[in-house]
Amino acid sequence: MTYSQITLQERYQIHSLRNVGLRPAAIARVVGRHRSTIGREFRRTWSRRNRRIAPAQWALILRQLRAQWSPEQVAGWLRRTGQFPICHGTIYRHLWEDRRGGGTLYQALRHGGRRRRRNGSGPARAGTGQLGRSITTRPACVEGRRQVGHWEIDTVLGHGSPDCLLTLVERATGYTLIGKLADRTAAAFNACAIRLIRMQPHRVRTITADNGTEVTGYRAIDRRTGTRFFFAFPHHAWERGTNETTNGLVRQYLLKRTSLADLRQPDCTAIARTLNQRPRRRLAYRTPEECYVR
Repeated sequence: MTYSQITLQERYQIHSLRNVGLRPAAIARVVGRHRSTIGREFRRTWSRRNRRIAPAQWALILRQLRAQWSPEQVAGWLRRTGQFPICHGTIYRHLWEDRRGGGTLYQALRHGGRRRRRNGSGPARAGTGQLGRSITTRPACVEGRRQVGHWEIDTVLGHGSPDCLLTLVERATGYTLIGKLADRTAAAFNACAIRLIRMQPHRVRTITADNGTEVTGYRAIDRRTGTRFFFAFPHHAWERGTNETTNGLVRQYLLKRTSLADLRQPDCTAIARTLNQRPRRRLAYRTPEECYVR
């Protein structure tokens, strides 16, 4: 039988059938080609030297980028879910090539293509001495992230009004809770923290905090929820690095110098849900929600 090269129409058909889950043998029967021909087409298309990403696949990538996922998270999630393989570097290259050609796809990136400020370049947050138990006395399992139930807590300030947020993040899974506060008082902080803690399906064993004035009533939270507060050293934000990183993610939706007066608890819950459904590299590209709510 005389061999003829695969036509463009056949190529589109082959990859459409693969995208709906057909195996090479089944595709070969549909297209009327030998299965080895189909196998060579797959290898040619997905080889590292000559990779082709279909428009529908780029559309999926861009959808996840616009949901504030990083290229690395998108690539890891696609591999884990078995959809199609792509390197995060390939995604970046595609975005920068588009930008050099006058395109705007790069604006889908979480930081819009802007460079991040280097650590330590901003003003230090004011603080006092440690309010209670030192972080040095915290159980060893907290540092190792080996047990669910150890959290970090902080507040995120707004602009032009006393309204602010309380953020709680679980260290082992990155699962995030966000509560709306009318002001940054100990009373508002305690009421919100107690409400969020009591809603959890797992025991909240410890909470690590900074030494802000809003945390001065922590003993009441300890007593009413059975948790134990520990405190980082003043100006040592890296000792609560999980929470600091999470607050940075929250700022993608609520920029600095933005008023939080019109924000409501359902809005906070929606932001937290979005973060909890974003895959994380340290979780093998599973989501915090998958790892925490089980």
